Order: sequence, then structure tokens, then C-alpha cells
Amino acid sequence: MNKYQEILKQYWGYDSFRDLQEEIITSIGERKDTLGLMPTGGGKSITFQVPALAQEGICIVITPLIALMKDQVQNLRKRGIKALAIYSGMSRQEILTALENCIFGNYKFLYISPERLDTEIFRIKLRSMKVSMITVDESHCISQWGYDFRPAYLKIAEIRDLLPGVPVLALTATATPEVVKDIQSRLNFREETFSE
Repeated sequence: MNKYQEILKQYWGYDSFRDLQEEIITSIGERKDTLGLMPTGGGKSITFQVPALAQEGICIVITPLIALMKDQVQNLRKRGIKALAIYSGMSRQEILTALENCIFGNYKFLYISPERLDTEIFRIKLRSMKVSMITVDESHCISQWGYDFRPAYLKIAEIRDLLPGVPVLALTATATPEVVKDIQSRLNFREETFSE
């Protein structure tokens, strides 16, 4: 049993990965920028949660869906995994406390909406965090050819510049070949690693 399977068993109680999960996990675990095309309900969250637990530091998860964020943070906490979320509607003090916890509190996951990436407070605190990987959920939102383009996603490339050497995992359920290329280009992929 490899370390990823051990983590899967320990926290989720599964003996083996579903199609594609292991391929994506191995790729990001080797610190390669990776794009995973997986259907909704296909176990996308396992593809970043398992490799993030296998290494030191915190995984930053960028997602536009606040309900999903809260749900995933709750699920991780139930499993005894330290996770936080930052989204619109939180006070400056709540955000500051969350970011300080990410630096000093041994947290494994920070869920954040793309709009929050552009705040000065986030960028300042990010420099002090030990980031293991960046996960971009709903990554088709970065592509102008995608059906759900969100300009805030374009800021992710700037965050990558602040974290040289940190690999990115882009996840989406649907993407045409054109959108796949666009995602990889806008996220500054060092090489085009793609699993579908």
C-alpha cells in the first residue's frame, strides 16, 4: 500500500481510488502542474485532499462556490483535518484570524474565493505561509472560451508568481480541447500534464 492509499484508507475508509484519481494524485504528488478533467460527483476533492495530506504545508483551494467551500471544510474537520475558508461576508478581523491560523496553526487546507486573492491582506500573509500546492476548482472559469468566465480567476497567475515552484492542480468537469489549452496557458503551466 503506498502513502496515498494509506491516507485514503485512514481518512475516508476506502481501499482503492476510482478511475483517474490515482493518476491525478501521482502527477501533482510529483509536483507537476496538472489538469484533471473529471465528472461532477467523480471524487474530485480526493485528488487534491490526499496529496495535500501526504506533504508538509497548506493546500490553497480556489473555488467560486461558497456553499461547497463550507461543506468541504466541515467534512474535513469531521475527519480531524484542519481546514479553513475565506469568502465574502466575513469581517476583516475574521479574515485576519483565518490567515494567521494558516501561518501558525498547522492547517492543511485554505478554501478561498477567487475574488479574495486580489486583496492586499491575503497577498501579504501568503508570503509567510508554507504552501504545498494550489488547487483551482471549476478551472474552466479562467477561460474566455469557457461557459462561465470569471475575471477574478485571471489573478491566479499572479498568485503563482508569489509562490514559485508550487504546483497547481486545475480541476473541471467539462472542457473542450480549446478550453484545456487556455486553462493551462492562463495558469502558467510549466508543462502540459493532462488527465481525463
